Amino acid sequence: MTTTDAIIALELGQYRLREQIGGSAYGIIWRASGPGPTGDVAIKLINQEQMARALPAQRERWVDCANNEIAFLQSLEPWDERHIVRLLDSGWHAGLPVLALELMTTDLGQHMAALKSAEDTVPLPMALGWIAQINQALAKVHQYGWRYLDLKPANVLLDRHPHTVKLADFGTNRHLGSLQAHSYAGTANWQAPEQFFPADGGGYATGPRSDYFSLGAMFYFMVTGGLPLRFCADCGHAYREHHTAGADLLRQIHGGAIPGALLPEEEARFALAVPAEARDPALELLRALLNIDPAKRPRHAIQISRMLNAIQGVKQARGAFNPTDPIHAMRRPSASNGWRHIQGA
Repeated sequence: MTTTDAIIALELGQYRLREQIGGSAYGIIWRASGPGPTGDVAIKLINQEQMARALPAQRERWVDCANNEIAFLQSLEPWDERHIVRLLDSGWHAGLPVLALELMTTDLGQHMAALKSAEDTVPLPMALGWIAQINQALAKVHQYGWRYLDLKPANVLLDRHPHTVKLADFGTNRHLGSLQAHSYAGTANWQAPEQFFPADGGGYATGPRSDYFSLGAMFYFMVTGGLPLRFCADCGHAYREHHTAGADLLRQIHGGAIPGALLPEEEARFALAVPAEARDPALELLRALLNIDPAKRPRHAIQISRMLNAIQGVKQARGAFNPTDPIHAMRRPSASNGWRHIQGA
């Protein structure tokens, strides 16, 4: 069992564990002291106690998830780490893969809970800024050929400067190149319908737009002061009670159909939380992201970026630099800028 003051030796140096700061079903996050000027980092370990109790197939899946995350983060170019948590080091400990990641202050779930306790809310401009940054992060995941499939408040990290957020936890990533339906992956409370309800032939037929549904659920969550969508809450409850069989039971309750994702009373609640001048474009984005049909959701991150600008009353001049644009913000060559670096800020 890993304890405080244990030394974890990775490829680039040694890390002394200080305190456990988080975890999930299979992973544990520690604050650790890094070598030399590195300072404190987040060390992500696979839970050895859970591994000891798990079946061989589950153990293999957890190790694959950790290796998957390491491979994805190692593949990123430095300029693509703006809104994705940075991998500082990696290696093995007790026969299991380990990640050393940049240490962020908190996550969006904890931050929203603290605001709710203080009877405070996220100002709309800040919520829109966070959604824009998450949209950029998803654009990078998709650009590198992956589906993220686990967007939720606990996986959105906040820095000491609360205007900056970063996406974390990439073990659930699935290759975009594979068109086959895959096994269940992600967190039921935040999933797109196609990620929770299996396809007719079995398996889950997800794509990049599955991540956009989760982005819509996050948008509603932020604007309404931390309230979950009823659709997401029902899926989460069904999964906790019946695992993947909960999807069929939920459909039976709704006459065999997949329930709607955005109820009229939820639209009304969301609208009341948005200033009148921004209400219509904000609702347009929310409805688009939460469409039950993936084909009717936004096609790509640039479309979402433009809809976010519309909420703020911003009409970008043609060819002008936009720091929230998922392509231009990365300052790298692309088809849209003639394969030249953009110099503007």
